[in-house]
Amino acid sequence: MDFLKANFKSLIITFSVIITGYILGNSYLSKGKADPTISVTGLGETTFDSDLIVWRANFSRKNITLKEAYSELNADLKKVKEYLSKKGIDSKDIVFEAAAIQKEYSNEYDENGNIRSSIFSGYVLTQSMKVQSKNVNIIEKTSREVSELIDAGIELNSDAPEYYYTKLAALKLSMIEQATKDAYNRAIKIAENGGGSLGDMKSADMGVFQITAENSSEDFEWGGSFNTSSKRKTANITMRLKYEID
Repeated sequence: MDFLKANFKSLIITFSVIITGYILGNSYLSKGKADPTISVTGLGETTFDSDLIVWRANFSRKNITLKEAYSELNADLKKVKEYLSKKGIDSKDIVFEAAAIQKEYSNEYDENGNIRSSIFSGYVLTQSMKVQSKNVNIIEKTSREVSELIDAGIELNSDAPEYYYTKLAALKLSMIEQATKDAYNRAIKIAENGGGSLGDMKSADMGVFQITAENSSEDFEWGGSFNTSSKRKTANITMRLKYEID
């Protein structure tokens, strides 16, 4: 007992050295051994049609007096509303923004190309509008036929329609399920081909959600792409799973 008391600290240090050596020895022996896990990537992909369209356009009038410019713009606005109504577009789907006012000037230059004077040439009033609707085909068709308004004396500047999908949340969940199942099936096949069996899943990582035009060569973006120029789209997502191998 006296021996233990006198040499307690030395015995503790010796015991610690033995344990440490055992742990390091096991670590060295296991170094380089294959990790009994497998990592696989599954793909979830689907093609769908957009169910929401957004179309923007604008038209302008210019006059030397602000009152006349407003009068002419309001007359055009009435014609545009009538035209859209005849095309079957619901008024609740149309938003007309406040008219933008801009003063324009004509410049006179000297022989050196410097501005000599600026003369006020009139007010330019621009009316912008936005159509947002689930009647995708009607809006799409109308956006392509607005040149008909030229006959009414209105030069409408039309943007290309933008296409969206309102059920992305449900679509994404379905694709995650599809990608997970695809990865699982791949893992089973690889494990079987290697003479083992699939064990428990250790981790799962979801890739970036990508939406591109159908059959396009669009590049995927690091943060995820979201195509709005095509009515028919293809969405895909990847799932990376890691399994133990028994």
